[in-house]
Amino acid sequence: MSKIVYIVGELNPDVILSGPDVKPEPNKEKLVERFELTLGSSSAITACVLARLGMVVKFVSLVGNDEYGRFCVEQLNGYGVNTDCVRMTDREKTGVTFSLSTPADRSLLTYMGTIPLVEPSLIPLGDIAREADHLHFGSFFLQEGMKPHWLELFRQAREKGVTTSFDTGYDPRERWDREMIEPLLAHTDYFMPSETEAEHIFGTSDPAELANRLPAKRGTVALKRGSKGASLLGPSGAWLDAGAFRVAPIDTTGAGDSFNAGFLYAALHGEAAEQCLRFASACGALATLRIGGVQGAPTADEVREFMALQR
Repeated sequence: MSKIVYIVGELNPDVILSGPDVKPEPNKEKLVERFELTLGSSSAITACVLARLGMVVKFVSLVGNDEYGRFCVEQLNGYGVNTDCVRMTDREKTGVTFSLSTPADRSLLTYMGTIPLVEPSLIPLGDIAREADHLHFGSFFLQEGMKPHWLELFRQAREKGVTTSFDTGYDPRERWDREMIEPLLAHTDYFMPSETEAEHIFGTSDPAELANRLPAKRGTVALKRGSKGASLLGPSGAWLDAGAFRVAPIDTTGAGDSFNAGFLYAALHGEAAEQCLRFASACGALATLRIGGVQGAPTADEVREFMALQR
């Protein structure tokens, strides 16, 4: 029987401009190679990739009652994500992110709109307690309305036997909120930051030093390290490393969110730590071979075929 994952998250489209040189310059016009309008947001990308891998995914969010909001809901439905808990509002427009993407990296410009307006009243805690196997959210720093509430939500979910995970994303205000994240980790089964995010929050991205700075009461930490691969810190305090898959990236948008989906898929199916890390890394690598975070997302069998070929 498929696992049921609830994702509480921000929901917006991505407008992606990609090519070798997408850096704007004043009073100068440049040409880009590709343009895409696609589903964006960390939480939604993770949801769609999880659904493609074969999980039952239910999404909780808020969008504007506008063209972009309807586009996001249609995209989620198209990937098999349940949107019964996605609400529309007339008080704000749907947020949007502009992604300036090169093969090596991307820069993001975000109009917040409804992104920070997700709040506890939207979350069906009774349904989560009754049927969910796992609860996840992305973009801790963008979901401003939920910041004070994640800890209690996770505490209640785990009391009901629901495992939990989150990804911070980048903090555009550069505050990093370590004082809020550390106590949340005590109720988090899987924490999945990037190397850059970990360095800003805890003052280091070096795995040995990071292990000392993380709170003692925490779950598993999956550290995304880009071209260096990924590392996993288990409850025992020992790191496990996995090298990166060798690919020629087209667009890195959503690679970290696809990593999250792959990791959760493997973990919720009881895979060993090393296999969880490798499967997640494969999902992240495959994401760089497509434009946008969700278009062409693989099935679990396709990920396994990719892993076999890489060996």
